[in-house]
Amino acid sequence: MDMRLELVPLPVADVERSKAFYVDVVGFHLDHDVQPGNGMRIVQLTPPGSACSVVIGTGMGNGPEQGTVKNLHLVVSDIAASREHLLARGLQITEIHDMGGVKYAYFSDPDGNSWALQEIGQYAKPA
Repeated sequence: MDMRLELVPLPVADVERSKAFYVDVVGFHLDHDVQPGNGMRIVQLTPPGSACSVVIGTGMGNGPEQGTVKNLHLVVSDIAASREHLLARGLQITEIHDMGGVKYAYFSDPDGNSWALQEIGQYAKPA
């Protein structure tokens, strides 16, 4: 039996602000932005190269409060290059922390949902 995590809901206060942050600053792909009615809006965004997306929106039920999703991991092969790319796009991101061969850099969205860029030694780009 396969189980794939393919969609993670992110609670946000302002859908437009969050959509702009994830698309324009972080570089996620906008999969769709639909308004099926009754005040519902569904915006699905996917990190480049990922099989898992995030969804933000309104009217999707009572979910957690904005800013409560913590430490979602974006695994990259070259954390230094990825961090520099995101800095150039205007993202505020921490310095790289080496935790014994696994490297991290952290950032948060405008609502306080937090992310970790992670480079795992076995997946790292060869020097």
